[in-house]
Amino acid sequence: MTRYKINIEYDGTNLVGWQKQKNGLSIQEILENSLYKLSGEKETIQGSGRTDAGVHALNQVGHFDLHKKIKTDAIRDGLNFHIKNLYKKYNVSVLKCQKTKKNFNARFDAKERTYLYKILDRRPAPAIQNKRVWHVKKKLDNKLMKKAAKVLIGKHDFTSFRSTECQAKSPIKTINSIKIVRKSSELEIWIKAKSFLMNQCRIIVGSLAMVGKEKWSAKDIENILKAKKRGVAGQTAPPWGLFLHSIKY
Repeated sequence: MTRYKINIEYDGTNLVGWQKQKNGLSIQEILENSLYKLSGEKETIQGSGRTDAGVHALNQVGHFDLHKKIKTDAIRDGLNFHIKNLYKKYNVSVLKCQKTKKNFNARFDAKERTYLYKILDRRPAPAIQNKRVWHVKKKLDNKLMKKAAKVLIGKHDFTSFRSTECQAKSPIKTINSIKIVRKSSELEIWIKAKSFLMNQCRIIVGSLAMVGKEKWSAKDIENILKAKKRGVAGQTAPPWGLFLHSIKY
């Protein structure tokens, strides 16, 4: 039995997220079915995290075991061949495959996850970037957003910034950094942490957008954090602006 680590890129549009579900097609299901076609073995592919429906990944990481001996490049190419054959309408690509230690776990061994959220803040709607950015018609004040983001860095109770459906045992998380970069009419929000609560990144973005619109201040974000109530925070930003960028092990 050999354990393999794979890096995956995918467009989350029209998929129910990473995890297999009864209500639609997931990235995990696409990969596992393609692995079965390649190897004849029914194996679970464990991902580093459960990206939500509509969320994209530039470098998701997964692991699985195989009894059959197959070269790593052949696994990568074989998976991509079967993905393309079985799921022509969906864009999922295995970037890399390598052998790893037997006890490697893509989820629990991760030391830091980086998410990138993209906002297009101009009046005209996106044509090329449709379903790749959150379109906000009003230009946001990124300087105010940077100031407010500092409030969220560190270890906090993020009850106000997690979905009411979140099943995590504790709302305590540590945000390592939040970086906001303007590139012309696009804002990039980079958020780093070891792990996240359900919808945490998207609620943080939705709340910071309210600051950018000059409807809230950094003090409001501080009060929202202290309130520990989901209803007082901003909207959950749309999934299509969010990208799982990278995982550090």
